[in-house]
Amino acid sequence: MACSPDVLKDVPLFALLDEEELAVLAGQVELRRFAARQRIYKLGDPPGQAYVVVSGLVRVSTVDDDQQEVLVDEPAHGDFFGFASMIDETPHQTSAIALDDTVCVEVDRHDISVLLQRKPLAGMDLLTTLGRQFHATQQLVRVRSMRNPNEVIEEEATWGDHIADGVARFGGSWAFILSFLSGLAIYIIINAFLGHTAWDPYPFILLNLFLSMLAAVQAPVIMMSQNRQDTKDRLRGELDYDVNRRAESEIQGLSRKLQLLGDKIDDIEDLLRVSAR
Repeated sequence: MACSPDVLKDVPLFALLDEEELAVLAGQVELRRFAARQRIYKLGDPPGQAYVVVSGLVRVSTVDDDQQEVLVDEPAHGDFFGFASMIDETPHQTSAIALDDTVCVEVDRHDISVLLQRKPLAGMDLLTTLGRQFHATQQLVRVRSMRNPNEVIEEEATWGDHIADGVARFGGSWAFILSFLSGLAIYIIINAFLGHTAWDPYPFILLNLFLSMLAAVQAPVIMMSQNRQDTKDRLRGELDYDVNRRAESEIQGLSRKLQLLGDKIDDIEDLLRVSAR
């Protein structure tokens, strides 16, 4: 349906246009009305038109590699959607569904070119919106990119961290205990057999010095490894939290779909009752 200049006045993008420019633009664009839960366009549809929300609320979503619906944006009054596909003339990468009774201004590339020719500053509003959508997409990628925590830990590990882990791993093994007891027993037996000519006779003062030095060095290294383990546990907890948040979002999406499906079934039942009468 035709668009009135009074409608365009309430849209922030067109607020800077004068009466004559609004009249010209209103003669080019169309006003589209969508009922609640009506699909505006779907993923893969050919490009052509973009939309500016006059009233109502729209849900813009896409589908990831796991075939899970991902919320991209929920444009309301004055917001844009579908502009990226319209500008670069590529198929839509998202789907748009009206959540409420929604009124949108439908525009195409020619309408935008006329608008920018008459009011170049309006292009800044368009770029601002596109930039916000771009940042939202980047944030979506950061949130949804769940990496293996072991890979993240290994990438952040330093040379000293690897040494601390190796010392703690060997110091807490039976190999270390058996080798240490064997070396200790051999040391004591040799010095006891040599008697007064031994380099460390009883009570083995030199051995006590070596043991004290070993304990003094080994304890901080083991503590370093324990601190590193705490960091690993905290990182795993953060990644688990992101996974749980994603799962919760997907469950909410499924619940929303089931609710919409139930509403549609109720509408069909009402139509059947009316037709049966």
